[in-house]
Amino acid sequence: MKIVFATNNKNKLKEIREILGPDFEILSLSDIGCHEEIPETGDTIEANARQKASYIADHYDHDCFADDTGLEVFSLNGEPGVHSARYAEGTDHDSEANMAKLLRRLGDSDNRDARFRTCISLMQKGPDGQYHEVQFEGEVRGRIAREKHGTEGFGYDPLFVPEGYDKSFAELGEDVKNQISHRARAVAKLAAYLKG
Repeated sequence: MKIVFATNNKNKLKEIREILGPDFEILSLSDIGCHEEIPETGDTIEANARQKASYIADHYDHDCFADDTGLEVFSLNGEPGVHSARYAEGTDHDSEANMAKLLRRLGDSDNRDARFRTCISLMQKGPDGQYHEVQFEGEVRGRIAREKHGTEGFGYDPLFVPEGYDKSFAELGEDVKNQISHRARAVAKLAAYLKG
């Protein structure tokens, strides 16, 4: 099955292709000639995922899915949340700046419980010729370490220690992360739906 994943993020593409396996041919935005910046102006991760998937369906007429992910720290009222990629002021996807701000905001607090949430919005054309949306969510709980650990992964992976583990996502490596992560859980639901 051929389907567009609305991203050009090489890390996400690799992760999704590994999770979905050989039954699916996953095309990136550049594979379909989409080089514009797709707006992400929603105030929830669900809205952002829907916005990106709808954009591809409307402008490129492809079945597609898009995801958005947020790291939510409970003691910070859910920050960085929908702003996870742009948490540090004046930056865009600057992981080092984002992690530095998060550690500053938490300070010496012992209340470091957090969760990663991924929402996937799937747009498929139905027999009526219209696109229909289905959303899938994955979540993993854990805590924010006091300093970065590990070199694998991307984003906040060096700071996030999932429940049941004493190592960060960045220390656990891709094989373990791809089995237990928020994205893996959402993609498993997506895969089951597509195969079903």
